[in-house]
Amino acid sequence: MSVHFIGAGPGAADLLTVRAVELLRRAGVVLYAGTYLDPEVLGHCAPGAELVDTQGMDLDRIVERCVRAVGEGKEVARLCSGDPSVYSALTEQTRRLDAAGVAWDVTPGVPAYAAAAAVLGAELTVPELVQSVVLTRTRARSTAMPESEALGEFARTKATLVLHLAITRIRALAGELVAEYGGDCPVAVVYRASQPEQVVLRGTLVDIADKVEAAGLRQAAVILVGRALAEGVSCAQSHLYDPGRDRSHISG
Repeated sequence: MSVHFIGAGPGAADLLTVRAVELLRRAGVVLYAGTYLDPEVLGHCAPGAELVDTQGMDLDRIVERCVRAVGEGKEVARLCSGDPSVYSALTEQTRRLDAAGVAWDVTPGVPAYAAAAAVLGAELTVPELVQSVVLTRTRARSTAMPESEALGEFARTKATLVLHLAITRIRALAGELVAEYGGDCPVAVVYRASQPEQVVLRGTLVDIADKVEAAGLRQAAVILVGRALAEGVSCAQSHLYDPGRDRSHISG
């Protein structure tokens, strides 16, 4: 028996991987974060599975429940919103499981930023405009950020910037980014991407805070900043698909 950390995706029940669905069908105990998860995702679980909402539990209690379930001979599914590789507390949980001698594995999921980009119909890396994406967060009432990861340092790259867990500070953040990106830089905010409650706001660094505050968004939203988000953005030809590229060395 083992604990399966499963990327639940951005929320839509049909955006889980085939592997994730199969694991949910086998699990006797399923732990999930009710704050972010669309309840329809739980429709993939076995009828007799024990469903545990972790939003009121600390990490020690969550891991203790996983260990106890494995000791009872049950497969455990630990659902993580988005993808477990980002902001999922995966490291903290797996180190505790290692100490308890409990086996675990990870199944990836659709990350929130990818779902948000899909909703916007946007490519975050546009040829000769921007070729990097920075995934980051800011500190409010949360874990401290490393000093080397100040938002201003990332802003100097002019990369497409994706901010998680930052919606309540959007006014201050937008003001901080204007110096590097310019006040007219496109910004998009996607709340609960792919879920029935989805909200999409578009604007610039100058006006996006007004729109967010008017909409009353306080959580579960991804902020995307950068020139690649401009509607109708023009771009150069990718070398990979350029008709003038020499393909004589490519077989087949």
